[in-house]
Amino acid sequence: MTPRLVLINRDYTRLWFGQAVSSVGDAVFSTTLVLWVATVLAKDQTWAPMAVSGVLLATGISVLIIGPLAGVFVDRWDKRRTMLRTETVRGGLVAVLTALSFLPLDALPVGVWLAIVYVTVLTLNAASQFFTPARFSVIGDLVTGEADRARAAGIAQATGQTAWIIGPPLAAPLLFTAGLQWALLLNALSYAVSYVVIRSVGPDRQAPGPEQPGSGNPAQPNSILREFAEGIRFFGRSKFLVALTVLAVIGQFGTGALSTLNIFFATDNLHMPVHLYGYIGTAMGLGGIVGALCAGRVVQWIGASRTTWAGLIVSGLLLFVYSRQTGFVGGVVLLFVFTVPLTMLNTAMSPLLLDAAPAEYRGRVISVFYPVTRLASMLSAVLSGWLASSALRDVGGSFAGIRFGPVDTVFAMSGALVVLSGVYAWTALPRGDSSGKAGPGPAAAPDESLPAAPRGSAQ
Repeated sequence: MTPRLVLINRDYTRLWFGQAVSSVGDAVFSTTLVLWVATVLAKDQTWAPMAVSGVLLATGISVLIIGPLAGVFVDRWDKRRTMLRTETVRGGLVAVLTALSFLPLDALPVGVWLAIVYVTVLTLNAASQFFTPARFSVIGDLVTGEADRARAAGIAQATGQTAWIIGPPLAAPLLFTAGLQWALLLNALSYAVSYVVIRSVGPDRQAPGPEQPGSGNPAQPNSILREFAEGIRFFGRSKFLVALTVLAVIGQFGTGALSTLNIFFATDNLHMPVHLYGYIGTAMGLGGIVGALCAGRVVQWIGASRTTWAGLIVSGLLLFVYSRQTGFVGGVVLLFVFTVPLTMLNTAMSPLLLDAAPAEYRGRVISVFYPVTRLASMLSAVLSGWLASSALRDVGGSFAGIRFGPVDTVFAMSGALVVLSGVYAWTALPRGDSSGKAGPGPAAAPDESLPAAPRGSAQ
């Protein structure tokens, strides 16, 4: 008999395979769109950076506006069917864009092409706001136990990191040799593969709720808002969920500076030639893979809560050490090491969220948690850029033989902030099992009357 690869269990393995194929397609799609907008549609134009930022803005709008309400519907609907319908919508959208891409570039004005791209990205990301919590809930049903859930989250993170190592190098050759339409077609096919894989997974194990399709209770606007408000109340009354969100937000404010300022730190402080900057992304991607694959074992040894607060403290200290680096090799090595505990703590949060969210609230919990942390990441990117370019622009000098400037000062402050979030997590998270069920568990509804990186940036 031919041995088969099984990760945790067969159903999870099938979901993982679908995610792996789709993630590579997303990475190619996202990179291709940015390259196409920057080098073709807006070539040699002064507004090219603004045109590219529109792609990222469309992503952020869908996450912040659609995300919170999407959880209400996900909690109502059959999760597996939600995933299937979402893949159908996304695959259809990309197929339409693929068909349009066969038109000559001058067949439509540049403004119309940009509008088509922005609307497609916005709609794809809006659909993702339904897919992500539905998949989170399905995995919560398929995978049980803190260690296995951490393994599942680690495998997912490692897969996403690998996709972003493989996908972008494929995007440029596909765009400039084969053409835009073939890169888009690859992503459309990846959704088809994901659809087939999801169909092969067993149906939801969750009992149908009172608002499931076919129950005879249509979704009324007032009931949607009521259920959304119930989800917010549940979230706000759970000290455990609030603690997780607060430390995640603080952590995002601490690490978000890297996404905005690392290019300046690498060229100025590490004296790195611009053409070598890609090695930083590779180092962080490899560190993410190592951290994700090790997370399940670490959670099994010390628990998800300890992994979270220890990961924050260690990664904060490493970020501070990184801010003191002055050489290319030392900087790249530090970023690799820094990403390992950072990915471990991100992975450990998945079983914590699953333990804290009853099945009937999972969609709403994730649809609050993810947009809030995404908003924190966006704000931290803007704030760090403002600090380095205005408030701390003239900061510079040396102290005790250590030189400092605006960018490394921001990184040092960010590292201290991450360490503080780790200290907060150490005091706020339970010392026993991850869900805190030794006492009044956070997973229990506070009010008994009331009824858990990435797809890509352009999606």
